This record gives sequence, structure tokens and C-alpha cells, in this order.
Amino acid sequence: MAAVPIGTDAQLVVAPMLIVLATAVGTLLLGQRPQARAAVSVVGAVAYAVAVAAIDWYIVLAPDASGIATYQVGDWPAPFGITLVADGLSAFLLTMVATIGIASFVFSMRVLPELDRRSYYFPLFHFLMLGVTGAFLTGDLFNLFVWFEVMLMASYIFVAYYGGPQHTRAAFWYVALNLLASAVFLLGVGGLYATTGTLNMADLAQRLAEPAAYGIDPGPVVGLLALLLSVFAIKAGLVPFQFWIPTAYRAAPPQVTALLAGATKKVGIYAIIRLSFTVFAGAQLGVTLEAPGVGVVVSGDSPLAFVGSVLFVMAAASILVGGLGAVGRDSLEGVFAYSSIGQVGFIAIPVAIAATTVSPELRHIGIVAALVYALNHTLAKGLLFLSVGTVRTATGTSRLADLGGLARRSPPLAIAFFVAALSLVGIPPLSGFFGKFLVFDTAARAETVPVLVLLLVGSLLTIAYATRTWNRSFWGVQSSAVEDATPDSVQVAVLLGLAAAILAVGVGFEPIYRFADAAATAALDSDAYIDAVSPTDIESLDSSGGGHP
Repeated sequence: MAAVPIGTDAQLVVAPMLIVLATAVGTLLLGQRPQARAAVSVVGAVAYAVAVAAIDWYIVLAPDASGIATYQVGDWPAPFGITLVADGLSAFLLTMVATIGIASFVFSMRVLPELDRRSYYFPLFHFLMLGVTGAFLTGDLFNLFVWFEVMLMASYIFVAYYGGPQHTRAAFWYVALNLLASAVFLLGVGGLYATTGTLNMADLAQRLAEPAAYGIDPGPVVGLLALLLSVFAIKAGLVPFQFWIPTAYRAAPPQVTALLAGATKKVGIYAIIRLSFTVFAGAQLGVTLEAPGVGVVVSGDSPLAFVGSVLFVMAAASILVGGLGAVGRDSLEGVFAYSSIGQVGFIAIPVAIAATTVSPELRHIGIVAALVYALNHTLAKGLLFLSVGTVRTATGTSRLADLGGLARRSPPLAIAFFVAALSLVGIPPLSGFFGKFLVFDTAARAETVPVLVLLLVGSLLTIAYATRTWNRSFWGVQSSAVEDATPDSVQVAVLLGLAAAILAVGVGFEPIYRFADAAATAALDSDAYIDAVSPTDIESLDSSGGGHP
């Protein structure tokens, strides 16, 4: 078995994982030395961001960039070894994680009491980042499951972090639901292995595209994909799997909630896009389905028709349930938790359109729209959840009835919050405008009037709860809690930094669009993905009688 050469690009692929793993282990080993642990955490966070930036440039954006790079762990070639893959799609998502991760980390440094700095917080924070990073870079389904579990184990503890009865209750339901999801995930993975004989994504895509050559019956693929889609919908918080979000988001520390909403939610979206378009799109299997309630009949010769039909229903329900739920909440975190449910529906709608269309151009535009909207959601919702932490630290409450007049008490905090709210609504020139414009443009190109009406209703609901939250919290007469409040200057600086990023993405949108365009191309180009993961080794092993596991 020939060793796979490891070049500079390959080393870049594994660099973020090694950095965050070393940081997590280092902070764990430092024990009761909070200053040293904090220093290691800072160095690790900065090094992680630099590694992600290097992937963005040298693998995706540079004029001579290859567009995709792989790392074969232990020099074992695919499909036998563990493969890590960095391309435009994974790089785009990693950049979002690095951005919100840095902001959440700096925020954590300011709000943690000394006791927490000596405990498990920082190791868990970095292990959470490790799970998310591994999920974006892994090249096989079983290791996707493994990294999901790494991510979830850290988040379980964060949901129960404060230890009160409501936090324990939220953690119980969160753990129970995700344990069930993990069991379903394993069932789907095992079924795919039994059906196709492989779990390597590139090998799986190759086998599904040529089932006769490998003796595969593609019939069970739709059912197995349904199992996986339900798991990923749980991670993304799509209706009807959204019920864990309000309790978990209220229970976790705000800076962790910003990371959960900005990063872990995107793992579910990433998995849907990666498996649906890179892996399963080539399977030749006729499907004809109708999406109830939106008047859309979809048909196709691949499992994408099923994915699109189901996503239409879940996305539509998410937009309505999330928007209506946010309008009636009585606390900042409650509003933004339900808002996250609705906003993920806006991300899923263009993915559903991309799955159901037969136009390559519209499919590409749909993925671009979903990614740009996801980027804005990460920045804006991350800023809003961190704002909750700032307000709670300064006033001791996040109940709308107890707030008021924050704009006069802290204009910088108000400015940052206002920018995030406007971006969520989709006001130019902020990043949210381009995300929302591309989503509407995708629906208009697809000529789906019911979906356009749905998006309009969802946008009106966003305006309603954003306006209500602003008026109740930042406008009006100062409440007694606000009169004596002094927001932390570093926390406010973090918020202003994210607000500046939202404005910068909007004003300088062209390079962001090119990045999203490269990410969409990577998601849709199965052949390039297969070629990058060493199909030559796979084919030579097949011809020599080695076969697949």
C-alpha cells in the first residue's frame, strides 16, 4: 500500500484541529493555574484563527490555489484510512466558527469568575470548537458521527453549567434528544455501510453514481438519507425538532449560546449540504414528491428530490414557528432563541430550492444564498446573544419588563445591538441585506410564489420582534435596573467589533460573494471531491482485488 504524500496544503488541513486539540489538552493539564490556562487559551485561539485564514487563502482564495486539499491520517489512503478534506465549503464554515469563536472567547474572559477559570470551562470551550472543526473537515460519515459526539459532550455540560433546576431540566431534555439522534445517526451510518460497503464520502459518492459497477441497490438510499436528514435537522434546530432550542439557549451562558447558535447549528446545515449535493446527488434513483402546504411538486432522478421536499416543509414551519414565538417572548434570550429557529428556516429554503431544481445555475445560486445568509446569522445572532450577556452582567436581568432606556445609558451597546437587529431584518448596506436579497432572488428565479409569500411573512415577523425588543429594552424611560448599570467596556468592545464585521461584510461584499461562490462550487462538484480524495488509490485497490471495507 503506497503512502500518500503530505505536502504543505495537507498540513494546513489538519492544522486547525491540532491547534485546538493541543489548546484543549493544555488547558486541562494546567489544573489550578488560571493565569497560565488563560494565556494558553489566548495563544490557541489566535493560532486557530491564523490556521483557518491560511486555509482560506492558500487552499481556496489565492490565484494559484488548488481549491481542495486532503490529509490522509497515518498515510493510509482512502477509503481505508481517516481522511480530512478542506475545500471552499468547509473553509467558509470554518471562517464563521473562527470569527464567533474568538468573540465568544474574549467575552468569556471577562465574565468568568476566578473559580470558573480554574475549573473546566476553557477545556470544554476548546473541545466544543474541536468537535465543530472536525465535523467540517472529516471526509467520512463515521468520523462525522464521532465529531458530532465530541461537540455534543461539551455542549451538554454547558447547558447545565449554572446548575439550577431549570438548567438541569434543560440539560436533561437536550441530552435525551441528542442521545436518540445519535442512535438514529448510527443506524443510518450502519445501513449505508451495509448497502454500499463504504463510509468514505468520496468513495460513497463514486459508488452511488455507478451502482451497477459496484453491485449496489440504490433503493434503500432514500430511507437511509431520511434518517440522516432527521439527525441533521435536530442539530440545525429545524421544526419539528426545534423544541430543545429555547430551553437550552436560555440555560447555557450567553457567550456559549452565541457559539451554539453561530457554529454548532451550522454543523447541521453543513452536513445537509455536503451529503445531499456532494455525496448523494449522483445516485440514479427516481423520486416524485409533493411538499404539502406550499403547492410545490418535485421530481427528479436522485435523492435530492426527497431532500428538497422535506426541507421545504421544515423550513416553512421553522420560519413561522420561530417568528411567531419570538414576537411573544418576555426576555431577550427567549426572543433570540425563537428567532434562531426562524432564521435557520431562511437558510434551509434556498437549500431546498437547490435540491429540487434541475437548473445547475439555480442550484449554485441557492447554495450561495444559504451560505451568505448563514454567515450573517452567525455574526448577527452571535452579537445579539453576547448583548444578552452584557445586559445581564450590567443590569442583573434580561426580562423586557425590567429594562428600558439602555440606549441613553450606554450608546455604544445600543449601536452594536441596533446594527445586529437591522442586519437580521436585512437593511442595506449590512451583511443581512445581501443574505436576504439572495434568498428572495433564489425563490424568484424558481418562480415559487408561495415560497416568496412565506419569506415575506417571515421578514415581517422579524421586523416585528426586532422592533419590539429594541423599543422595550433600549428606548423609553430608564428602568431602575438600567439606571445604575455600567456595561463592561471590553464586552461592549467585542460587540462593536462584531458590528463592524457586519458592516464590513456588507460594504465589501464582493470578496465575500467570491468566497461563497467558491464554497458552493465545492459543494456541487462531486468529481473534484472524488479526485482529491485519491480515487486512483481506490481504483487500483479495486483492480488488484483489495476491494473496499
